Amino acid sequence: MISPGSRYASIDTDTVTADVDGETHVIRYLKRRFIPSPTGTITLLQHLVRQGDRVDNLGTLYFSDPTQFWRICDANNVLRPDELVETIGRSVSIVLPLR
Repeated sequence: MISPGSRYASIDTDTVTADVDGETHVIRYLKRRFIPSPTGTITLLQHLVRQGDRVDNLGTLYFSDPTQFWRICDANNVLRPDELVETIGRSVSIVLPLR
């Protein structure tokens, strides 16, 4: 089950049927998620990475939820979350969707 705040909440599901040892199994899976384009967002601020920053702490700081770090990853086109905080002094965009 996917929680409403998950990055996968709006992703459609699909199924595939597989025959294994004479038994038919229906496997349900999430379709691929693409990182959304940053056009359609508004930049709130730029966070300068400091020693000891962690992506979960940034999620808590800016969204009051450590599991929302993925919003920051998407805004900065980062697939590997730790990449956001590896370089001290890096400017990280904090954005909100325009809805």
